[in-house]
Amino acid sequence: MSQLTTLDHYFTEKREEHLEELKQFLRIPSISSLSEHKADMQKGAEWLADSLTKAGLDNVVVDKTSGHPVVYADWLHAEGKPTMLIYGHYDVQPVDPLHLWDSEPFEPQVRANKLYARGSSDDKGQVFMHVKAIEALLQTNKSLPVNVKFLIEGEEEVGSPNLEEYIENNKAKLSADVIVISDTGMQGPGQPAVCYGLRGLCGVQIDVKGAKGDLHSGLYGGGVQNSIHALVSILESFRDAEGTIEVEGFYDNVRPLADEEREAYASLGFNEDDLKAEVGVDELFGEKGFTHLERVWARPTLEINGVFGGFSGEGIKTVLPSEAGAKITCRLVPDQDPDEIVAKLRAHIEKNKPVGVAVTLTEFDKGKPFITPFDHPAIQAAGRSYEKVYNVPTAYTRGGGSIPIVAAFDEILGLPVVLMGFGLSSENFHAPNEHFHLENFDQGLRVIGDYYFELAELSKEDLKK
Repeated sequence: MSQLTTLDHYFTEKREEHLEELKQFLRIPSISSLSEHKADMQKGAEWLADSLTKAGLDNVVVDKTSGHPVVYADWLHAEGKPTMLIYGHYDVQPVDPLHLWDSEPFEPQVRANKLYARGSSDDKGQVFMHVKAIEALLQTNKSLPVNVKFLIEGEEEVGSPNLEEYIENNKAKLSADVIVISDTGMQGPGQPAVCYGLRGLCGVQIDVKGAKGDLHSGLYGGGVQNSIHALVSILESFRDAEGTIEVEGFYDNVRPLADEEREAYASLGFNEDDLKAEVGVDELFGEKGFTHLERVWARPTLEINGVFGGFSGEGIKTVLPSEAGAKITCRLVPDQDPDEIVAKLRAHIEKNKPVGVAVTLTEFDKGKPFITPFDHPAIQAAGRSYEKVYNVPTAYTRGGGSIPIVAAFDEILGLPVVLMGFGLSSENFHAPNEHFHLENFDQGLRVIGDYYFELAELSKEDLKK
């Protein structure tokens, strides 16, 4: 009997039991950004540690940090075989707006073979799959084909502020040959993908201050600078009408796409009309000379995420606002540095600041981009495991989003990173009615289990970057 057949029998027999366990995990409202859920964060970490222990892992600990705890576990008995570090997170996003949920966000429900709950796709469901794959192999084989370490944090949804320090302080403990993360998505239903790169991130807030207080627009309008007009002028200066960013030096370090990558993206058969229908727009928009996939995977962005200031209540108020502001994020690509980009934004704002106002820039989330060559043996091994289970070719993609800590793994531990996710872009992670397609839960368990055997066929030399 093949390893994949053995896993299939095990997961088929245990499916309902595993789903009930996952529901227990999902019932814990481990919202890292809200202080009232601090006790729930501890509960979530302890639940996960207990699950890892029951699965057969060794050295299971809930490690303290300056914020929410980290869960660590390992199994290191495969002598001479590669070591895999599995990273994920047990914290989830807030659930607002609650009235848009069709069921309680922390009371999981299965509808149309989809599991609805906050964290079902991002990332509790995908972390749980690795735990159960390990359990399955230890139950059926009494051993694992590779060595494994788990590092599951509780602050990914707030930018992992304490994890980089934890990694720096535990380099030996976390040493491995490859890092595997299941916190990304597939190319589409039935279309598996291995993600080999993510964009980085820098976020800022622009605050514009004019007069010492709001002024009557009849008495002062036309004679004193309007803070909202000043803000609009600054925001308008960031991009031209076709979406090209006009901040001096913004593109200086952008790594160009290789011809092989462009050919691989073109071969995916991406349909722009389907995307238009999905998001409800008549036309797509973006930098000239690039396809949609190239724009969202391999080109940097500057996006206005929110604007505030003045009066926005019912009716009209003839006021000349004293203050206005905007929140902006830039997605960055390989070789761009978030600190350098913030410095360029600051210089651009100073150069384009209208008279009569003071402008301040506050820095928020930052994360460097990362990329592992898509022909790396660990990436190709993951592709083979997907293909055995899904029976279609695996796509090799970059991700438009950011997982800031991935670049820290890359820099501090110097390891290749394999992003093998099982979510779908339609699953509403970070939004009401988050859900996980259970066919990908079922098939993903088998893919993960098989990948451990694929990785065992590689030597440590094969895995060196």
